[in-house]
Amino acid sequence: MTKPDEPDSTLPVERLFAFVRRSRILIAGRDMLSRSKSRLHFVLITLDISDNSRSEILQQFAHYPVVQRYTKSDLEKFFGVKGAKVVGFRKSGLAQSIYAGLKPYRINRPHHE
Repeated sequence: MTKPDEPDSTLPVERLFAFVRRSRILIAGRDMLSRSKSRLHFVLITLDISDNSRSEILQQFAHYPVVQRYTKSDLEKFFGVKGAKVVGFRKSGLAQSIYAGLKPYRINRPHHE
């Protein structure tokens, strides 16, 4: 029996993160997210976000899928955004693929689903 290759411990979805910056589908910060709702596919919040902020995001983006995964340092490493605990992804094929990989971490059920 052969051992599975484990060159890195990244999830398959994390391999797509390299393309996010180039494709310019990342929306960082609450203000930008609020202004970009018509183009928003889903919202990603960090595990280290405060309970109050989490509740506000869930209320403000009730019509969008919200997933909770990673830490703010992970977001900085993956996307180059410093200190962000909330990011969104613009509607695109890449965003759909990323959301499909993160769907098990969804913490709300959008009203339109």
